[in-house]
Amino acid sequence: MDNIINMTYITLDGYVEMNKYRYLYFVILFTAYILILCTNSTIVCLIVIHRNLHEPMYVFIAALLVNSLLFSTAIYPKILTDVLSEKQIISYSACLFQCFINYSLGGSEFLLLTVMAYDRYVSICKPLQYPTIMRQTNIRFFLTAAWLLPACQTAVPVGLSADAKLCNYYIKGIICSSTVYKLHCGSSRVLLIYGLVALVNVIISPVLFILFTYTRILIISYRSSREVRRKAAQTCLPHLLVLINFSCLSAYNVLLARIESDFSKTVNLILALQVILYHPLFNPIMYGLKMKEIYKQLKRLFCPVPML
Repeated sequence: MDNIINMTYITLDGYVEMNKYRYLYFVILFTAYILILCTNSTIVCLIVIHRNLHEPMYVFIAALLVNSLLFSTAIYPKILTDVLSEKQIISYSACLFQCFINYSLGGSEFLLLTVMAYDRYVSICKPLQYPTIMRQTNIRFFLTAAWLLPACQTAVPVGLSADAKLCNYYIKGIICSSTVYKLHCGSSRVLLIYGLVALVNVIISPVLFILFTYTRILIISYRSSREVRRKAAQTCLPHLLVLINFSCLSAYNVLLARIESDFSKTVNLILALQVILYHPLFNPIMYGLKMKEIYKQLKRLFCPVPML
């Protein structure tokens, strides 16, 4: 019976002194989850309700926040259950599904940031062509591709791993990531090559494209009037900060999780919590405070002008 359980379930061995800090973990994570739901949902609802926020830039911001909501909703309930459980285990099939969600939505995040960078590039560098390029049909195509392409690409290695033989049943983390492939008895060259191709397609290429577009925006803005420079700084700075933040977290999640690091268990836990806590909370705060029109609507919502 023990062998059957070992073949079916994976132990998530990423928590530090669980018995001592169980309820502290739960309070912190539950509070974070509620904040993520409230902050992201509020801004998405404001964008949906107010017609002046139906511009492509705000539609893409709403999509980015929905992406954070999907990621958090797929990850947090399991984590909260683990914290209150005596054993932090997950079935291998559920672990693969969690891995699929993790990397599929992570890839969507990069593609959505790429589309947002392209939107700003067209708006600032080719303003006369903007209405033609950013039509409703093109916006729907960009959004569909941003969610569909990473999902299809991530489904391949997950599908190939479904019937893999396992020789290890412990993951040094609190969620299933690329470390799930370390559970296999042997390394697959096909998965390794495919992973590198996926890394280029979903992360490296989008980041290079984003850097190119923002470089062009910087050059055009420098040569233009003060108003153009102000507009560029106001709309592009939040996107750049979100990109830098998410890229740093993804570097740990994708690369460091695949190698045997010398980090202590506490450091690994802190880094893992950064991925699930910091970024989903960072996005709504950044866009809510730095995007002028969204900030106006938030101010009206929470600080309404009293009737005379």
